[in-house]
Amino acid sequence: MIATTRKPLIGCTTYRKASGESPPIDVLGLMPSYLEAVVAAGGIPVMIPLGLSDEDLRTAIQQMDGILLPGGGDIEPSIYQGQGHPTVAGIDADRDRVEITVARTAVHQQKPLLAICRGLQVLNVALGGSLWEDVELLMPQAMHHEHVHSHPRNYLAHNVTIEPDSLLAKQLGMTETAVNSLHHQGIRRLANDLRATAVAPDDLIEAVEVINHPFALGVQWHPENLIHSAPHMLGLFRGLVEAAAAQPVISYR
Repeated sequence: MIATTRKPLIGCTTYRKASGESPPIDVLGLMPSYLEAVVAAGGIPVMIPLGLSDEDLRTAIQQMDGILLPGGGDIEPSIYQGQGHPTVAGIDADRDRVEITVARTAVHQQKPLLAICRGLQVLNVALGGSLWEDVELLMPQAMHHEHVHSHPRNYLAHNVTIEPDSLLAKQLGMTETAVNSLHHQGIRRLANDLRATAVAPDDLIEAVEVINHPFALGVQWHPENLIHSAPHMLGLFRGLVEAAAAQPVISYR
């Protein structure tokens, strides 16, 4: 291991989309807002493609200084003993495998991790938790959380209450904040290795932290869409990058 002052590498998982070409072809990528937030926080984003073997994924994670799990489609319900609600959509079995492997490996390796929206749900499922397959339709007294089709992505839909002694409160510098809300699923049963650190007005869990981990934080909202309109949200990415910069660097020369 050698000391270095280089910017930390943040491994970002990707998703599969069909291109607009005719005939369409599969493309692996990530919304630029995630990459821009990592860069603004002082890190270098590195995209981790789907299709890698579990062994290659673990090797790639070992060479990253931190990990970002982004938002996206739903997780296959059978993985968390779900029932397969009609509103479940956007399932990609390979993405589920890749991101669950990444989440478990990052936790095992004590690798700094920021999980966003689907990423929070992946982290919970990877560690043994379950999900509401549709919050509004299945969770008692639930409020409307899915504003993705009705408002801009930086629309502040509701407040969340944050535990004062949490990593989240430290990174944001506050114990309550307004957030955007672009999801229809959420945490039902919290994994044993997670601590809930923020809730919405309807008591849906909005943030989690891995217990006994130096920096493993998940949020249900999309802070990457708020770093300009709500600059304190950049604190989540800065926290990830700063924790990643503190990781020992492995030389492969």
